[in-house]
Amino acid sequence: MSRIGKQLITIPSGVTASVDKNIVTISGPKGSLNLSIPRKIQVEIKDNSIIVSRLNDDRQTRADHGTTRAHLNNFVRGVVELWKKEIEIRGTGYKFNLNGDKLIVTAGFIHPVNLTAPTGIQFIISEDTKLTILGCDKELVGQIASNIRKIKPPEPYKGKGIRYLNEFIKLKAGKTAKA
Repeated sequence: MSRIGKQLITIPSGVTASVDKNIVTISGPKGSLNLSIPRKIQVEIKDNSIIVSRLNDDRQTRADHGTTRAHLNNFVRGVVELWKKEIEIRGTGYKFNLNGDKLIVTAGFIHPVNLTAPTGIQFIISEDTKLTILGCDKELVGQIASNIRKIKPPEPYKGKGIRYLNEFIKLKAGKTAKA
């Protein structure tokens, strides 16, 4: 039995969960999320808790059991308090700008890179070089942060580029250090 999958998910006050065939809907004060349940996985809601169980012991079903429970737990936590990823940009002239729901990234290219925030995602700029991504879906917040980092990943010699806040980049020595 999966150690993660057999744990109960407690539903806090202000959050509602419902199961309709193979779709679980969780809604709370910060938003609403839907999850499609894999075959051979069963989800029940009893006494302000969500119970995830599996119908057989196939390899794929065992893998889906813990994964489904983890996704549902992240949904319950996300609709109560938003998930957050922080990104910083380093380099001369590199900065983030916000124009409505569009993020404008100036990262040393000829033209700025424009990104539109998907539904449920907020961009907050505290300084020109620091960006916070907020949303109730943990997976989507992480994917957006990764896509922004891919625009200009940190280079290994000076460390210029886009990185997660407090991410450590091991810098290489230049040509002069070889001699």
